Amino acid sequence: MRSTTTRRTLAAALAGLLALALTGCVESGRTDSSRYIGERVACPAPVDESFTGSVRIGYQDIPNGDLIVKDTGLLNTCLPNGKITWSKFASGGDVIQAFGAGSLDIGLLGSAPAARALSAPLRQDMRVIWIHDVIRGAESLVARDPSITTVAGLRGKRIAVPFASTSHYSLTGALAAAGIERDVRLVNLAPDAILGAWKGGQIDAAFIWEPTLSQLLRDGHVVTSAAETAASGRPTYDLEGARADFAAANPSFLEIWTAAQNWAVTRINDDRAQAATHIAAQLGIPVDAARKQLDGYGYLDAGTQSGSAYLGGSLARDLRGTAEFLLNQGEVQGVAAPEAYTGAVYPTAAAKVSAQ
Repeated sequence: MRSTTTRRTLAAALAGLLALALTGCVESGRTDSSRYIGERVACPAPVDESFTGSVRIGYQDIPNGDLIVKDTGLLNTCLPNGKITWSKFASGGDVIQAFGAGSLDIGLLGSAPAARALSAPLRQDMRVIWIHDVIRGAESLVARDPSITTVAGLRGKRIAVPFASTSHYSLTGALAAAGIERDVRLVNLAPDAILGAWKGGQIDAAFIWEPTLSQLLRDGHVVTSAAETAASGRPTYDLEGARADFAAANPSFLEIWTAAQNWAVTRINDDRAQAATHIAAQLGIPVDAARKQLDGYGYLDAGTQSGSAYLGGSLARDLRGTAEFLLNQGEVQGVAAPEAYTGAVYPTAAAKVSAQ
């Protein structure tokens, strides 16, 4: 689809120029998970005092229920004798590395990294236990030149995107639809590196998520978004993955965790202002900015997720379709059999919570 030599040469040059690693940062063993100073939130499920295990949770600075659960300290309320450790990750690629190293139990990753983890050569034994959000305008293609108002207008331009990400999946779909997939130069950069390249004038456009998205929009504009590419048959999601051995050994924890996430989704959908307050506290941004970010996603409750359109059926097909895209991009070595993706989706906890 594009010149491998050009892609690698340009990516290497930019990486050297910017001197930024693509792996992102990890805050391990973080203890200040809650910044909420209001009244204590009651556990949405029966409190489990029998759970005394340790759980290592990977999160990202993405405005969804994960940050609300973290901010309210809800898991500590529901599992008073457990040890919950939150660690921040910069990307889904970092999360799957941590799964492979056995240093993380559950963590947030996009549908593209999840598909990569399940495909060759990684073939990680992982379960998808929750859909944090359906990505819409929160991941968008931003251009600097105001005269570029369509994807086709990017012909001959340099476009940055984190490879093997949900944004990469959306971007290639948009380029193919415009018929210019062979006529642009894609640059593989992490979000922080994208911002540096943008400020330095080394790229013309980028397909990226928050908070980098808002920073680019200070002197750029949206050309298209994941909402449009989803409408054309390429949906993308932020998911929660779990190591399969952890999921098998801790079904009661997964049910409590899911109940907490389902409560957070209800808060987002029914009380957007309060949800934005929690997220703003975690991201360190104004509440109005957090509320605007929430508008870029769709949030599904447990009942919806456990149905055939998501965890109960179509998500596995979406993951395999994403894996086929990654294979075409040279990001995986092989696509697994359909049952590998079906078996990786774990709807049990969502179904139990929705039945309560």
